[in-house]
Parts: sequence; C-alpha cells; structure tokens
Amino acid sequence: MHRLFQRIYLLLLIGACITVTSCQSSNDSTTAKAPVAVEGEKLARQYCGSCHLPVAPEALDKETWSKHVLPEMATKLGIEVWQKTHYYPSQNSVISFENWAKLLAYYDKFAPAKPIKSTPPTPLVNDWSIFSLRKPAEIKTELATTMMVAIDSSSGQIYTSNENTAGLYQWNSSLKPTLIRRLNSPAVQANFIDAGGSHRALLTCIGTMIAVDRPSGEVVEVGLAKSTTVPSVTLAKQLPRPIQSTPGDFNHDGLTDYVVCGFGHNEGGLYVLKQRPDHQFDKQIIKEIPGATQVITGDFNNDGWLDFMALFAHADEGIWLFTNDKEGGFTDRNLLKFPPVYGSTSFQLVDFNKDGRLDILYTCGDNSDYSRVLKRFHGVYIFLNKGNNRYEQTYFYPINGCTKAVAADFDQDGDLDLATIAFFGDLKNNPAETFVYFEQKKSLDFTPHAVPIHPYGRWICMDVNDLDRDGDLDIVLGNYSQGFLNEVGFKPNWNGYLPLIVLENKVR
Repeated sequence: MHRLFQRIYLLLLIGACITVTSCQSSNDSTTAKAPVAVEGEKLARQYCGSCHLPVAPEALDKETWSKHVLPEMATKLGIEVWQKTHYYPSQNSVISFENWAKLLAYYDKFAPAKPIKSTPPTPLVNDWSIFSLRKPAEIKTELATTMMVAIDSSSGQIYTSNENTAGLYQWNSSLKPTLIRRLNSPAVQANFIDAGGSHRALLTCIGTMIAVDRPSGEVVEVGLAKSTTVPSVTLAKQLPRPIQSTPGDFNHDGLTDYVVCGFGHNEGGLYVLKQRPDHQFDKQIIKEIPGATQVITGDFNNDGWLDFMALFAHADEGIWLFTNDKEGGFTDRNLLKFPPVYGSTSFQLVDFNKDGRLDILYTCGDNSDYSRVLKRFHGVYIFLNKGNNRYEQTYFYPINGCTKAVAADFDQDGDLDLATIAFFGDLKNNPAETFVYFEQKKSLDFTPHAVPIHPYGRWICMDVNDLDRDGDLDIVLGNYSQGFLNEVGFKPNWNGYLPLIVLENKVR
C-alpha cells in the first residue's frame, strides 16, 4: 500500500475527528484564541483535514489520546515511539519533530480529562411496550456466537449462523434448530431466492471475525431443503471480510448481479458481481478501500437504470450515491460525511415526513478501534431529504455503541417507529440501551422504550418481519455473548447460551 494512503487511512481509522459543528463551536470559544490552539488546528488540518472532517481534541479524553491514539498516529507518521510515552525523530517521518511536539501539546491541553457524557433528550421508559418475549431452550454445550439472524418471509422460519460451528441453522415455529449445512465461514447476511421450484439462499460469509487482512470470505448460494442434493454454488471467493451482498440488474441484461461490501481491515472494497449468460460471475471493483458496510439500491435519478447508495465505515466515513453510467460503471457523489471516530454501522432509506422523498436513518457506534471509550456522538440519527441530494440532520438520540436501526410502523398507527440495538453499549452502567424501541408519537417525536431483555444476551444482529404471520412486525435478535469488552473490570452478566430471542409484536 502506498505510504501516503497508509498515512491518510490510519489517521482516519484512529478516530481523531468529530463533526464540523463541534469544531466550529470550539473555534468560537476562548480556547481557540490561544496560540497553541491555532497552531494545533492548523497542523491537524494539514495532516488529516484535507481528506476528512477537521480534528478536535474534545472528541476523546486525554488518556485515550495519549496512551492509544497519539502513539499509533506517531508510528504512521514515521515518528519513533518507545513504551507509548516517549517520541523520537526519524529520517522517515512525514512531519517535523517540532510540529509533532506542537500536536502533542494541542491535544494534551484541550482534550477533556474524562470522556464527555451524553444526555438523552428523553429518558428511557423501562417497559415491554408492544412486545412479549419468546426464547428457545438454552444450548449449554457452547457459548452463543450468533452472527446472523434472518427471517424468511416465504416460509416463516428463522435462519442463523454462528462463529463456533460456521453452520447454517433453520429454526421452526417452536424455536428448535436444525443444521442445514456447514459453511466455510460464518454467514452474516442472507438473501432468500425462489426460482425454478427451488427455495435457496444467497449467503455472504465473512471469512473471519478477526480484524485482519485475510481474504477468505465468499458469496455462496445454497439450497434450504433438508433433503436437497443440489450442491452449493460459489459466486465469489477470496473476498476481504464481506458483510453484505445486494441483488440488482445493473446492466439491463435480465440477469441478477450483486453489489458486495468487502469490509476488510486495512484492505477492502466495494464490488459488483456481474452475472454472465453462463451464470458465472465476474468481479468488478467499484471502490477499493476498506469499510464498505451496506448498500441500498434504487433508481435515484429516475433514468430507468439501477443505482445504489453505499455506507463506508472506515477511513473517510459517509454515504455515497453511485449513479449508473449505463456503460458498465458508476459515478459517485458524497451525500453525507461522518468523522471516523463515529464508527458508522447502518443506514436505511425511508420517508419520515411523508413528503415523497426518501430520508436517511443512520446509526454509528462501532467501538472496536484505538479509542474504545464511550462516545457522546454514538447513536441514531435522522437526516431529512431536502431535495437535490441534500440531507439535513433533524433528529439525534445518543446510544452508546449503536449497531443498527430499523424504521417500520410497529404499532400500526400510520407513522414510522424505530428499533435499535447497541453491541458496544454501556454494558456496565446502562445495559438497557442495548435494545430500544422508539415509538413515534408525532412527527419526529419519539418515546424510547428500553425493553428489558438485556439479561438474555448481547445483541449483534437484528431482523424484522412478520414471523408469526399475524399482520404485525416481529423482531429477532442474535446473541454474540463473548469477547469485545471495552469496560475495564466488567464481567458479562447476560445469558451466554441463548443463540437468539424473538420479540413478538402483540398489536394484533
């Protein structure tokens, strides 16, 4: 990888930024008038501000900056580091040692002593709201490491995959699992396909959960019948930790292609798998950077050709529109940009204000990098579509480590509610925030219900559908019960043996 790209990418990855608004508010304060602040901001813009949002020390606390982020930043800039506290000049550095010392002084002076806590605009209401709990029998032979839950609307069954066995499991109406087949690695996403009298699933298999550059992921199509003799079909392999595959006919040839998000680590990319007439697939690189997280397709410019929006969560975080150029490629345009300390996790296109335009529901909260502290800007956001590809933030609710949000009319009163999960929530002090149901009372005015399910697991994945076919939407949550603990001295206190739970909607 080119040295310059390494420098830019790692500066982004370590999470040294917050929003432009936060930086402007800092500039308007008396601290911005101090020479060390002026010089520090100038140097920060010089070395990382040209490729993402400006840097502000208050994004992280002093200890996180000094013991984790700055030592990592130094090595990537060519500064030698000893025991994460002593710095030495090097001939290979891309910043002078004098300027590096000024940056250290800038962050040391203006970073807060402790992380700045968020204050929710509306307190959580602890109740079951419209849901009741259904759970399977515990599997005492192994800890739950569920990485996918998917509701098959055609069969009314749940499918899961886990890290322990890399198996694909089918769950019946009594929540009893059956192993369908072993996979080369855990599936993290499923698309269900009915074609030629066969019921099948296209699975995105991550390869490895570990954050390494190991291209062992694949996209495979498998039969779902227990007695099937039809072999699985591999559409693509040696992918960099793929986490989503989205179908669409992008070249008007009548065949289904797929956009694949290769999340990767230091290397990754966004790809299109183009289907040939012989039903084999060719991989086309759309954007070769890590962090591709999610894709939503649509004809966004109304020209009759399929486009897509994509969320990137590494490096230059944000949402981009990829417009079909009708010649086999795409042109991209940035719609929203987020600081790398956000850790973008999901988005959805829905019309919140019923004006005929699709708004953006967005979550951030991936907290498994160099700055593993609770962050006040993690949570769920709504950006209203103002037309001409312009979006304006109109709602934010802070949720530590927010992982995913789904907007749907859960209570069937004619407006959109929200369901959120938070894998990196405040597990020690506020575990209730790991699942919140936001009931919309009036336009963009939500009552947040902390449904009391945190003792049953730690939720890494969620799917929403009418599981029991009674006309309302149910929720399935997957429990990844081990590892990824950021809070010092905290021991897990949830059930480690329930692979999933179901929140059954009681509206009908």
